Amino acid sequence: MRWAAFLWDGASGARRRPGVSNLLLVVAAASSGGLVAYADSGSDAAVEKPQLPQRKKVVVLGTGWGGTTFLRNLDSRLYDVQVISPRNYFAFTPLLPSVTSGTVEPRSIVEPIRRVLEKKGGEIKFWEAECFKIDPQNKKIHCRSNIGTNLDGNGEFLVDYDYLVVAVGARTNTFNTPGVVENCHFLKEVEDAQKIRRSVMDCFERASLPFLDEEERKKNLHFVVVGGGPTGVEFAASLHDFVTDDLSKLYPSVQHFVKISLIEAADHILTMFDKRITNFAEDKFGRDGIDVKTGYKVVKVSKDAITMQNPATGDISVPYGMAVWSTGIGTRPFIVEFMKQIGQGNRRVLATDEWLRVRECDGVYAIGDCATINQRRVMEDIAEIFRVADKDKSGTLTVKEIQDVLDDIYVRYPQVQLYLKSKQMNGIADLVRSAKGDAEKESVELNIEEFKKALSLVDSQVKFLPATAQVASQQGQYLARCFNKMKDAEEHPEGPIRIRGEGRHRFRPFRYRHLGQFAPLGGEQTAAQLPGDWISIGHSTQWLWYSVYATKQISWRTRMLVVSDWTRRFIFGRDSSCI
Repeated sequence: MRWAAFLWDGASGARRRPGVSNLLLVVAAASSGGLVAYADSGSDAAVEKPQLPQRKKVVVLGTGWGGTTFLRNLDSRLYDVQVISPRNYFAFTPLLPSVTSGTVEPRSIVEPIRRVLEKKGGEIKFWEAECFKIDPQNKKIHCRSNIGTNLDGNGEFLVDYDYLVVAVGARTNTFNTPGVVENCHFLKEVEDAQKIRRSVMDCFERASLPFLDEEERKKNLHFVVVGGGPTGVEFAASLHDFVTDDLSKLYPSVQHFVKISLIEAADHILTMFDKRITNFAEDKFGRDGIDVKTGYKVVKVSKDAITMQNPATGDISVPYGMAVWSTGIGTRPFIVEFMKQIGQGNRRVLATDEWLRVRECDGVYAIGDCATINQRRVMEDIAEIFRVADKDKSGTLTVKEIQDVLDDIYVRYPQVQLYLKSKQMNGIADLVRSAKGDAEKESVELNIEEFKKALSLVDSQVKFLPATAQVASQQGQYLARCFNKMKDAEEHPEGPIRIRGEGRHRFRPFRYRHLGQFAPLGGEQTAAQLPGDWISIGHSTQWLWYSVYATKQISWRTRMLVVSDWTRRFIFGRDSSCI
């Protein structure tokens, strides 16, 4: 068998050597003859691959709950996705208090973000850097890497975008209290939990030194928690369990000097929970020996003492060994500058509309703790709502006309439905319900003043969403669904009627669905407030907490690690090594 390959010039008919300009494929095979096949791709008959449409660039800032959930649900084949974050992992932050006491190890609650992106299968780029400036006019962001430098030596670079998803979370709010940054621990990151764990052990080791007197030992073993919210309460409970179950056995000579104080400026702790949970938590902490000081405002923190104010007692200075500050969240500095650029400088956090779009800023979305939804008020649009409903342009609304647009109003203004459910709105609500199918009642008319009066108190039901992982996760999931359906929604919008404008919105607005919240109180007891005003407190709720938090892990690796940490703690106790 003989094989032959030739290049044939299709224009001149001459045989020639292979060249670069023309591409010809020739295969010849025969035992008694030859077969020649060729293709000419010269300049006059070029065969080009079809050009794929250029994908729009989506830049995601942050790998927290909002950013990671968005990435996990986004169809990355539709966009050129780039992720920028100063940390290359996702952290399951609800378990940070457990890390401080050694119940759970730090690596058990983190998942490398590159592993999350790898599972997506798309070409998603990740850069470990932080954004320090957003340029919305030119659609660029300024970033800085802390682990490497560019040719200029400062590690700064520019990234342009078509869509920007801001999911950078928030920082701890110190309320400009003197000495907080220098002397207190925070509990927002995994590194914070690790520092607290080491600091607790250092306090016990210092208190055990032979040359200290009793007052110095008491000072070193006084642990102060500022803030009676869920994080502060859970940390205080976790620390109490650590001391009672483990450290008291390892440091028997100093364990009776330990004191845990919880300081809250409000009249009660856990004010966002049902009063039954608040009362149970305060009673339990009292039985456990945790000193709960409500109505006290911390005004200064020095290296050795915390100064707090109370209207009845005035200023009080208390010596301490370690302090943890957990009093709420504040906006990151570069977000503050961004807000000033877009006319939101007087706000506390970034304002978005109901579709999570940053107001007055094209192509920018914000989710999680760094933003809040600025729900449109009914009374701001009351005239436009009346115009849309008044299809016959008569200047009055029949009940039938209200019925026709009521579902769209519910979607666009959820406070209307909340107000109806509160049974405070009798006139129009009863009229609409009873008139359905009744021609005489459906013809009853309302003028615009009567319509305004009926809806005048509806906006009292507008509520701001809490800064929780649950909210950020739902927002990330919703926004990813919108991005996945963006092209189809242009042709087939699924949202409510546009009150100001024509047609319909592309998507339904974001709606938060509250799935409940937990408050671990130590001693294998947890309080839960679940939908439907269901309150559960006790040991059985602790097992519900275990199952929910194990289920909510984002990978089987972290799920198995967390469960194994809990099992290890039950068998061997918590680790007290200063690592």
